[in-house]
Amino acid sequence: MSTPSSAPSRAPSYAAVLRVPHAARTFGAALLGRLSYGIAPLSLLLAVKDATGSYSAAGGVMALFGAASVSLSPARAGLIDRYGPRRALPPMAGLYAALLAVLALVTWRPGAPPLLLGTLATAAGACTPPLGPVMRTLWSSLVPDRELLRRAYSLDGVAEELTYVTGPLLVGVVVAVTGPAAGVLAGAVLLAVGAGALVSSPAVPRGKADGGPQAGASPAPSLRLRAVPALRHAVLVTAAVGLCLGALDLLVVALTEEFHRAPAVTWVLAALSATSAVGGLAYGALRWRAPLGARLRVMAAGLGAAVAVAGLAGDLCVLIAVVAVAGLFVAPALTTAYLMADESASAAHRTRAGAWVNTAFNAGSSAGTAAVGLLVDRLPLALCFAVSAAPVLLCAAAVRGSGARRPRTGAAGAAEGVSGA
Repeated sequence: MSTPSSAPSRAPSYAAVLRVPHAARTFGAALLGRLSYGIAPLSLLLAVKDATGSYSAAGGVMALFGAASVSLSPARAGLIDRYGPRRALPPMAGLYAALLAVLALVTWRPGAPPLLLGTLATAAGACTPPLGPVMRTLWSSLVPDRELLRRAYSLDGVAEELTYVTGPLLVGVVVAVTGPAAGVLAGAVLLAVGAGALVSSPAVPRGKADGGPQAGASPAPSLRLRAVPALRHAVLVTAAVGLCLGALDLLVVALTEEFHRAPAVTWVLAALSATSAVGGLAYGALRWRAPLGARLRVMAAGLGAAVAVAGLAGDLCVLIAVVAVAGLFVAPALTTAYLMADESASAAHRTRAGAWVNTAFNAGSSAGTAAVGLLVDRLPLALCFAVSAAPVLLCAAAVRGSGARRPRTGAAGAAEGVSGA
């Protein structure tokens, strides 16, 4: 599937990605803003629980926040595609940060009404800026070389995952020193500063090249998944990967409790994150001859097989080892899906295509956690692991023969990949 470079000295490195003009500045700004996504949700959950004294209220508020954020993600990305990041991102980021700041103030002391918190959280979720899809679109314009772009996407994916590891650690520090509401406020500040720095980067186009429609021009036709097979396959597999991982989190908790080693769940999930980062970096470092569809199939099948085997682990060490193997396929699978989205969409729809992949993963993760929660008390854990792995294995088979290529421009490309509303 991969081969070493015949000229290693010429192989593009991760340092070469960051040496691209304006890449390091733009990437750093995007990561700063995306760190908010690792801090704000957990802080908000804890803040709502403290303010209301109710776990059910906290869960309900976060469900509304998550549903609004995930369901409207493609629509927000569509605004970015139509009007450009410089015009569309600041209002989203400003509203999102302002609403988080209000939530922080309302939850600073006990007694906040759950209805008010739910309304504010829903509004904040609806405004969540798509910093990840925007950054991946900018990578596509910053790095025209496909080999270097693959490394850029791998670096981006690993760095984003690390923000979700460091975010909760920072929340723990903030909660210990002040309180969870301060974490919500910190998330608002990080997002505002990061988004502001991102749109001010020279890498973000200005004027008519900003992505917005020119005067007198009709809006770009909308992107339809069913008209773009490669994008549809990427979204389908990514949703299954998210479902598998969302289920795995809860199943690992249940299995470590069965081993009477409940505190060790953090080590299992840490192994998953660590090997995912290793897998992502290795994926970007190798040269691949196989097409994207074949790579996605292999990564998804590897993840599903490892998760199914994890249910057969007889002790904690075996569980950690098998889950670590599963982690090796996570970042490469997501990177491949984002590359397929980038290659299958025209420039006018690239942010939205990436947002579809991102939305599919988040929705799948939420669905996986909810579904396995209904099964874990009714079925043997080994069977629950197998059931959780089944969708990603089936989807891996479904993408057989699929590839990704950039659609043709003009009328033919519009007929193949897009359609009017």
